[in-house]
Amino acid sequence: MSSEYTVLLYSDDPVVRDRMRLAIGTRPRADQEVEFVDASTYKECVSLIDTYEIDLVVLDGEAAPAGGLGISRQLHDELTDVPTVCVYIARAADRWLAAYAKADATLLHPLDPITTAAAVSDLLDKRKALTA
Repeated sequence: MSSEYTVLLYSDDPVVRDRMRLAIGTRPRADQEVEFVDASTYKECVSLIDTYEIDLVVLDGEAAPAGGLGISRQLHDELTDVPTVCVYIARAADRWLAAYAKADATLLHPLDPITTAAAVSDLLDKRKALTA
């Protein structure tokens, strides 16, 4: 039996959201099924987190005007039940910023479908273990 998860993709650029969606896939692993919700603004992102049961948030670290790193930090500072957060960054050197932003993981540009699906699958497993 497969588990169903909701993944929020945040970027001001619809092309970036499409890249994220394609790299993750609707089945990152055979026993996991993913439904995607999209946000293009900070306000939409927060509204979807408040409205839906989001298992994983994938934030674009290069988004403007609200970047994924800032949103990650703000979510962790302001919410008591924060979904798992992954930040998509352009440079490996920015991993320290992601750690400061309290992100659970990072994905590095360009997205590789194999490593992205594996990373997301692991994050979803950890989320399921925390909420069980």
